[in-house]
Amino acid sequence: MQSFFIFCSGADAELLDQCSAGERNKYAGIGATVFFTALMAFFAASYALFTVFDSYWIAGAFGLVWGLLIFNLDRYIVSTLKKSDRKINELWQAAPRIVLALIIAVVISKPLELKIFEKEIDQVLLEEKNAMTLNNQEQVASLFAVEESAFAKAIQELKSEITTKEAEVEALYSTYITEAEGTSGTNKLGKGPVYKEKREKHDAAMAELKELKASNADKIAAIELQLADLNTKETVQLAASQPIIENVDGLMARIEALNKLPFITSFFIFLLFLAIETSPIIAKLLSPRGEYDYKYAEREDLVISWVTQQKQQQTVLTQTDKELNNRVYKDIADEDELYTYKKKIARELMQKQADAFYKKQNGILG
Repeated sequence: MQSFFIFCSGADAELLDQCSAGERNKYAGIGATVFFTALMAFFAASYALFTVFDSYWIAGAFGLVWGLLIFNLDRYIVSTLKKSDRKINELWQAAPRIVLALIIAVVISKPLELKIFEKEIDQVLLEEKNAMTLNNQEQVASLFAVEESAFAKAIQELKSEITTKEAEVEALYSTYITEAEGTSGTNKLGKGPVYKEKREKHDAAMAELKELKASNADKIAAIELQLADLNTKETVQLAASQPIIENVDGLMARIEALNKLPFITSFFIFLLFLAIETSPIIAKLLSPRGEYDYKYAEREDLVISWVTQQKQQQTVLTQTDKELNNRVYKDIADEDELYTYKKKIARELMQKQADAFYKKQNGILG
């Protein structure tokens, strides 16, 4: 187990084997922090992706990849932070790594916050869904309101026609009854010619009323049928849009709902994960230089010295070879044999150029 955690810390296992048990325990502790941080990242990413894909296999696979990525980043951050005699140098090295740890802490903590405050988030989402449902009902109703109002107005006008006609018939009925009673009109008791005339007007109006009722009843039935069809369309549209509202339960919706909860509780959880994520770096910063650090620095110095020596030797070798070549070519330049040979070759080359020029000019002149 200790060897595994030392591997997680990114330390040189062979070099640590040459150190005391205390050094091995220190780096095993740092490695354990790196491992458990990656494990928490795995669970956090798996939960976050499960809310997106609703699949354990996909969430687990991507969560494993994310956990390994965080493990590799944390291991790299810890292993590249070198101890120094000056704390300011260590802080300068740690600054970008702390920023990276801050980003990782935010990414890791957010999904677990979603899980911790799941009940509160569900309550916020329920309230939002109810509000969205009411708004959707109002919007859909406004789409059909004009047609519904037109149909209702048409029905009311048809009913008003019947009411008006009924009032007219009622007035005619009252007129011929009072005529018969002698309380109005001619003021003569009995059913005389005036009575018959008024009775005929009433009967004609009554017939018109019956005909109007039958006609308007058909018209009202037709309009009510159209109104029922319109209400059916409205109901269908509401039913079609409701599943969309019910599905407002994804990762982004939950994060937005989380942001509506009190900030302080979420902030403390973030601080917890930030402390966990930065704990390996803080541990290395706070710990004094140990036996492992001195041996690691000694090994680096040996490598630097060897590379420097090799570079210096290569420079000297190149310079020496350059000087030898200059001397060799200088001695060759002073030899008469080489001069005579190059003079002969140059003479033959110039003769060939002169012959070629003559042939070319002769061909042009014909």
